[in-house]
Amino acid sequence: MRPDPVPQLEQAPPGPEETDHMLNEIALIESRALRASVAERDDVLDKVKQLALSPDGLHATTKDVAAYFEVGETVIRALVHDHRNDLTSNGYRTLSGDELSCFKQLCGITSRSRSIGVFSRRAVLNTAMLLRDSIVARQVRIYLLNAEAKHHAAPVDNLFHRLTEWVDERIAEAVARQMATRTETDMARADMTRIAEETVRTTIDRTIVPVLNIAVRNDGEQRARIEALDDEVTRLKRILCEREAAGSMNALDAMNPHQFEQHIAWLCRRDGCDQVTVTGGHGDTGADILAYAPDGRRLVVQCKARTPAATITSGDVQQFIGMAKLDYKADIALLVATCPFTRDALLLAARHDMTAVHRGLLEAWNNGAKLHVLHG
Repeated sequence: MRPDPVPQLEQAPPGPEETDHMLNEIALIESRALRASVAERDDVLDKVKQLALSPDGLHATTKDVAAYFEVGETVIRALVHDHRNDLTSNGYRTLSGDELSCFKQLCGITSRSRSIGVFSRRAVLNTAMLLRDSIVARQVRIYLLNAEAKHHAAPVDNLFHRLTEWVDERIAEAVARQMATRTETDMARADMTRIAEETVRTTIDRTIVPVLNIAVRNDGEQRARIEALDDEVTRLKRILCEREAAGSMNALDAMNPHQFEQHIAWLCRRDGCDQVTVTGGHGDTGADILAYAPDGRRLVVQCKARTPAATITSGDVQQFIGMAKLDYKADIALLVATCPFTRDALLLAARHDMTAVHRGLLEAWNNGAKLHVLHG
């Protein structure tokens, strides 16, 4: 007897403020420019949770960062693999040699690992802005966005009004000085209009013109920044559109081969695979993804982004089996396709212990189901 479905609680749709907050979070995750703009705000880490640091008070290990965000170390290692340049620019380093020996001695680390990754506080904050599946990371992002909103809402001085007052004072002082150096006879003959014009012209040349020159330069810089932000907004809009279609086969069908390989690699990481590397393949029979299953078995994946009307034939399976087993010594071989397999292809895959991830199985995997072959 099939068990009764678990009743689902109805949830009210998010309000405008909550929707804006979600979009801001997605923008923070996807935009390196936005992350860089708040990279110095590592104080928010301590507002959410205590971060354990090494005895030097400057670094956290992968284990420390995983504990802070309450995720597995494999999740942090996968994030470092995908965003190494971003994290390195914010203080992530890999220690080796004498530097590693000193660090191990300082921290009392007894492992024989030849290298250890360490995070600065900025790198930990950067991790919070990249890590999707962590409640703690989301709390850090929310706290950061709230703090920035308050900062930008603070009133600023009216620079133009202050500058106008300052110029008026300088002109009045200059006119007073000229008037004080003239005799009454001179004053009778003097053209007061001309004196005022000369004073204003001199004051403008010495004060306003340099300010305007700076403003023109700054305007050019601001225009360049605006253009860069426009490009960033366009990219974020594209990503948001992709997110709206996530979890559906339509989204997978719309991907090009490279995007499909990256998505399958993400599914492997989601299911706990380690050292996931997208190789891109070498021809139609090459390995597209190399990884290790959660239990340490070697995983080789080939991705076939084809139309739903196409099929995977026994010839496709035979070529992949030879490559995966002989060239890569695979313990697990996955042939993932956006189309069905022929009957002969499925039988051949079963005989050679290869997992055929056909369109139906791929849809279930993409929607959250786990592949049992990856978990022994």
